[in-house]
Amino acid sequence: MTDSTTSRRSSRVSLTVPIPPFRSRLPWVGGDLQTLRNTLFELAGLGRVDLEAEGFDQVRFTFPMPDGSGDRLLGTLNRPLVEREGAPLVMLVHGLAGCETSSYMLTTAKALLHEGYRVMRLNLRGAGPTRSLCRGMYHAGRTGDLAAVLAQLAPQIAGEGVVIIGYSLGGNALLKFLGERGRVPGVLGAVAVSAPVDLKAAQRTIMRPRNRVYHHWMLRKLIRDSLAGAADPSDAEQRAARAARTVYAFDDGFVAPRNGFEGADAYYEACSARGFVRHIRIPTIILHARDDPWIPIASYQQVEETKPAIVLTVYPPSGGHVGFHTKGSRYPWHDRLTISFLDRLTLA
Repeated sequence: MTDSTTSRRSSRVSLTVPIPPFRSRLPWVGGDLQTLRNTLFELAGLGRVDLEAEGFDQVRFTFPMPDGSGDRLLGTLNRPLVEREGAPLVMLVHGLAGCETSSYMLTTAKALLHEGYRVMRLNLRGAGPTRSLCRGMYHAGRTGDLAAVLAQLAPQIAGEGVVIIGYSLGGNALLKFLGERGRVPGVLGAVAVSAPVDLKAAQRTIMRPRNRVYHHWMLRKLIRDSLAGAADPSDAEQRAARAARTVYAFDDGFVAPRNGFEGADAYYEACSARGFVRHIRIPTIILHARDDPWIPIASYQQVEETKPAIVLTVYPPSGGHVGFHTKGSRYPWHDRLTISFLDRLTLA
């Protein structure tokens, strides 16, 4: 049987995973409070996850990029106290303006470590601790970096396979990556949480008047990150970044030209994952809350119309943006669903 025949047949196999019900945990009711809960806790100095303090081994990995840039990505591997036999490595990919220490990354890592899974928290190009090591910056469609990291994982780390979890912008990049490649050697499954699968729709939504606080916060972080570390932007790029008053202007004047796109709209069209999902050939869960204040559920219409059976979409009525703080659980709901998915893959 040829690889292409196997790929076509696997895409017709339905993915079924036990889905626990989602019930918002008081007082985090509604999309905005679900979205803001982690940020509010961080500002108050509450609930910060410290994996080393909890006894989980931590090892830093460096991934040189093979594109001649000299850029190096960093990942942090945490091992559970008791490792599940035959379990895959779980790689976490952060969202826009995030890194390995983002609260959702640490929370998911803790949940998975307690379940016996090894976890790699990956910093994308120019994010967090890689800012001083990279002249380039990640974006919604920079999928070659994921391929480069996977190719460098040693057998003793990823010999049982890899499951990738992508959040927000990282989720879009993950879905695009999987769609571009169909079946990826060594990748057993994937989960995308709150992914902006239609980047233009997400841009329009974040710029609505009701989202002006989110918009201002995000834009400020984007400008700061673009000018920091080893990025070495040209004078024109610096002027474009500093002059941006909207996310669209930032993408149009800085992100797009820096990465070879004619403008923001060309960047959005080329990198939106909605057109790639139909080509995915490995078990994948796409999770998105209907009350996400940043990404409209209508973005997922094309995904629903074209997705293969191997892709499971889950759209709870609430959960916000990478929130999903659920009643009766110490883990966010998306982590509970991910664990259920991983357990199914491990037992398969």
